[in-house]
Amino acid sequence: MGFFDGLLGGRAADFDSGNAGTNAIELTRRHPTVSLTKQGAATGNLRVNLTWRMRTSDFGSGPRTSLLRHPFRALKPPEIQGHGQSMVNVDLDLGCLYELADGTKGVVQPLGGYLGDVNAPPYIKLSGDDRFGSGSGETMYVNLDHREEIRRLLVFVYIYDQTPAFDRTHAVVTLYPGNGPRIEIGLDERHPQARSCAVVLLENVKDELIVRREVKFVYGFQGELDRLYGWGLQWGRGYKAKADR
Repeated sequence: MGFFDGLLGGRAADFDSGNAGTNAIELTRRHPTVSLTKQGAATGNLRVNLTWRMRTSDFGSGPRTSLLRHPFRALKPPEIQGHGQSMVNVDLDLGCLYELADGTKGVVQPLGGYLGDVNAPPYIKLSGDDRFGSGSGETMYVNLDHREEIRRLLVFVYIYDQTPAFDRTHAVVTLYPGNGPRIEIGLDERHPQARSCAVVLLENVKDELIVRREVKFVYGFQGELDRLYGWGLQWGRGYKAKADR
């Protein structure tokens, strides 16, 4: 399998009020930020979830269906909600660069087994590594009860298996605060050669937790995201153990 980077060593909030029908806030280019503090959602565990779907066109055309018998089939998007392991050839991973108030910096990610800790620094915990795009995806928890010890967090997504394929997935990162509507960031921009994407930045600005949509695709790995945002960590090549399929 491929190898990817493993670790060696103030703005005003402009946000939507949330959709009453879906109980969700969608961060977009036009409305890129939301204040967790103003939403009353700056305590408890913030759940960060990555899910993705593959396009059916990637796996060849299926049996033809008569539009006369099923006229509404033409209105359905060319996507599938679920898929078998044999169909999935893209391994998206969820990660987070962190900087704490005392200057401590690091990363939480599946690669290298940097899964973090939710009750001790860095107060971020990755629940595991989903290699097959299951319905639950990958989940990370941030303990906002220690928000005063967090300076900034950059949530990112990267492709592990060395196949640039963001254009073949519909990935969504969703933040579930302990209170209030969920926050959704879709990775719908087409960057077929990108291998990593900075999705969302959470910053502690004058005791206010601000979430800002980034959605910046890069053609390198975690080290390139580090340089883009000035984290200053030292990176080397890393591998995953072979998955049981």
